Amino acid sequence: MMKNNIEEIDKLIKETLSQEEAKFYDNLDEQGVIGMIFGLFKGKNKWLLILMNLVTVVFFILFIYCTVQFFNTDITNELIKWGLGALVFLIGVSMLKVFAWMQMDKNAILREMKRLELQVSSLAGKMSD
Repeated sequence: MMKNNIEEIDKLIKETLSQEEAKFYDNLDEQGVIGMIFGLFKGKNKWLLILMNLVTVVFFILFIYCTVQFFNTDITNELIKWGLGALVFLIGVSMLKVFAWMQMDKNAILREMKRLELQVSSLAGKMSD
């Protein structure tokens, strides 16, 4: 029931838009996870996200290295050092991933705001006619 209402609203909006605006409106449609991930690498901050992903890979490799070293030693002080190192790198990977997911969420919200702006603009144009 709700999906039909949304489809009807989208149809009404597209009828009031010009062909160019309707195409833009279609581009703002909801994305899947893969589209959202690739969407991170577009725009002004793509260099930052590329850098952060490289750092994430390095941190993950260091986490694996620390974990392997942790299991290859019997000395208590080294166990603490390697375990702590593994924990720090794992937290680093986690924090960088949380940042990436927050960016994906921000992009989805911005896309919805653009849809709303287009709808309001369309409605305002229809009311002034």
